[in-house]
Amino acid sequence: MTLDSPFVRSCFPAFAEPSLEGWAHFENAGGSYACAPVIEQLNHYYTALKLQPYAWSEASIEAGRRMDSARERMAAWLNVTPDECHFGPSTSQQTYVLAQAFRRHFSPGDEVIVTNQDHEANIGVFRRLGEEGFTVREWQVDPATGELDPADLEKLLADRTRLVCFTHASNIVASYNPVRDIVDRAHEAGAITVVDGVSYCGHGLPDVTAMGTDVYLFSLYKVYGPHQGVMTLTQALNDALPNQGHYFNNAKPAARMLPAGPDHAQLAASNGVIDYFESIHRHYGGDPSAPALEQSAHVRKLFQDHEHRLLQPLLDFLDAHPRARLIGRTRAEERAPTVAIDPQRHPIELAEALAERKIGASAGHFYAPRLIEALGLDPARGVLRLSFLHYTEEAEVRRLIDALDELL
Repeated sequence: MTLDSPFVRSCFPAFAEPSLEGWAHFENAGGSYACAPVIEQLNHYYTALKLQPYAWSEASIEAGRRMDSARERMAAWLNVTPDECHFGPSTSQQTYVLAQAFRRHFSPGDEVIVTNQDHEANIGVFRRLGEEGFTVREWQVDPATGELDPADLEKLLADRTRLVCFTHASNIVASYNPVRDIVDRAHEAGAITVVDGVSYCGHGLPDVTAMGTDVYLFSLYKVYGPHQGVMTLTQALNDALPNQGHYFNNAKPAARMLPAGPDHAQLAASNGVIDYFESIHRHYGGDPSAPALEQSAHVRKLFQDHEHRLLQPLLDFLDAHPRARLIGRTRAEERAPTVAIDPQRHPIELAEALAERKIGASAGHFYAPRLIEALGLDPARGVLRLSFLHYTEEAEVRRLIDALDELL
C-alpha cells in the first residue's frame, strides 16, 4: 500500500511552518520532526497540568494519569509490560546508569563484549568498565563493508562473558542486524544483551519480546516525540541489578534505574507518539480495536515499505557514482534509509552546498568515530549522511539525487 503523503505530512506542523518552506529534511537520523499530537499534548500539560503529579487535586490526578498512560501504551506497542518500559532524559543517560548497575552486579575479571559499529553512547560507558577490572573485548566489523558477522562473535564468547552490547541498525552502515540470532548466541553463553535501537525505531517500533533481548533502548526525539529516552528492561534483570534510584523506591520497577524523577511533561506528551501511530493504523484501514502489537506491525510495514521504495533509487545512484563511496548495502530492504557516503569533495563542503539548495544534510563522524576508523576513513573528516523517514516524499529524493549529481 502506498503511503498517503498529504495525510502523513498534515500530521507534522513543520511542513506548514513558513520558515521551513522549500526545505527538504535529510538529517532525520539526528532528529525527526515532532508530530502534532506530541506538540498538543506537551502544550496542554504545560498549560493545564504543570504541577506535581499523583497528588489529590483534579489537575494533579490527570497529570499522573497521562504519565502512566504513556508508559502503558508505549509498552504495549513494544510488546513488554509497563514495569519493563522505562523513560529517562536520554538514551546516553540511561546507558550510563545501566553501566553503573552492571559495575556492581559483575565481578572483576568478568568479560564485556562491545562492537566498533555502534554509536558511542551504547559502548563508551561499557568500555569504561575496563578501568574497573573487567575485560572488554571488541567485536569488529568487516573493514570493507562495515558489517558485523555473528560467527565472529562466537569466537569472543567465553565462560566469563557477562554482557554483549550491539546495535539494531548502525547510524552509519544502517544494515538491519539479525538481533534474535545474536541474542540467542549470547544467551547460550550465559551473557546479558543490550541492544541500541536508536537508528531503527524511527522506521517502526519493534516487537522487543520477539527479539529476546534483555535491554533495548531508543530515543523518542528520533521517533516524532519529545527529547526522552526509552529503555526496555526485563523484569528478571531489573530485579537482579542493584537499585540506582532512591533507596525508598527500590520496590518500584520504573524508578530503580532512574536516579532522578522523569520529566513529567515530556513523559505525558509521549502519548502523542502512540496517538499518531494509531491514526496511521486507522487511516490505512486498520481495526482500531486490534491489539497494540498488531497495530505496531501494521504501521512498521507501512513505514518501511514506503522508505525502501524511495531509498532504492538513491542507493542505485550513489553505488554507481565514481566520486562517492557508498557505505553499506545496496539493497533497500536490508537497511534503514540512513545513507552515509565518503565523497571526493569534503563532506562539510558538500553539506554546505546542499544547504544552499535548501536540502538539509549533515557531515561528521556522528558519534561513531571507531566505525569511521574501521572503514579506513578519517573521523575528523567524517562522512556525508543523508537520512529520511516515512514522511519524506519521492520528489524530495529526486531533488536530492539531482543536487548530488551536480555537486559531486
